[in-house]
Amino acid sequence: MPSFRRSSGFASRISLICMFPLVLVMASGHSLLSAQTTEKMVTLESRESIKISYWWMPNQNAKATVLLLSGGEGGMGYKDGQPRNGNFLIRSRELFYRNDLNVAILGNPTDKPRLDHQWRVSAQHAQDVSAVIDSIKGISKVPLWLVGTSNGTISATALGIALQEKVQGLVLTASVLTWKIPQAVPRQDVGKISAPVLFYHHKEDSCAGTLAYELKGTFDRFINAKQKKMMVVTGGENPQGDPCQAFHWHGFIGMETQAVNDIASWIVTQHP
Repeated sequence: MPSFRRSSGFASRISLICMFPLVLVMASGHSLLSAQTTEKMVTLESRESIKISYWWMPNQNAKATVLLLSGGEGGMGYKDGQPRNGNFLIRSRELFYRNDLNVAILGNPTDKPRLDHQWRVSAQHAQDVSAVIDSIKGISKVPLWLVGTSNGTISATALGIALQEKVQGLVLTASVLTWKIPQAVPRQDVGKISAPVLFYHHKEDSCAGTLAYELKGTFDRFINAKQKKMMVVTGGENPQGDPCQAFHWHGFIGMETQAVNDIASWIVTQHP
């Protein structure tokens, strides 16, 4: 979520000590992952003496991999053996998995426990994520997509520019659109992006930096994307709290299944 509003307190710290596999169990008691598949934390060195982790959910039927980039100050809120951040993408990770996708959640590097806008467009951030992508592609060769939400769209856009050969597509949800932020999506050199791009936005998003009426201008700036689509949606229920936070329209509250199904369906159509 954009940092011009204070975070609601979702933890972005990431523990680097847990390397054991964990079978994901749904509330009903049934395992979402197959008996042969486990999810786990993967930790690697991305820069000299710097480590970064990602949460990995491999899918035997994967048609693509989604690397999820959370908003706010980044991270996954790792606690008690799994990601706990309430961010739209992190709380919806099982839904991505059900759509025949590998799921990876990006953590924060050891030298930057809280990401700011400037870091998200930095060479160090690109180097960290490049190392994560190399690790993922060493496990699964399917196309890799960056999926960002809110502040995560700043990262996804910058990485789509910096890592063009490693990224097969972008999904930007609740994009940071305001020109008041120097690193906002439309202020980056998006004409360099040739990969397919999906913009997914809630019509009622009332966060000052992500207002839906500004989306068309940003969409039009992606002049070299092979394919691009803009989806401005309605739906959901019971928005709560700050309109820039995860449990309001900004975070697609109450319509997570629809949102993820829409996103996953579009990703798959780009890779027949």
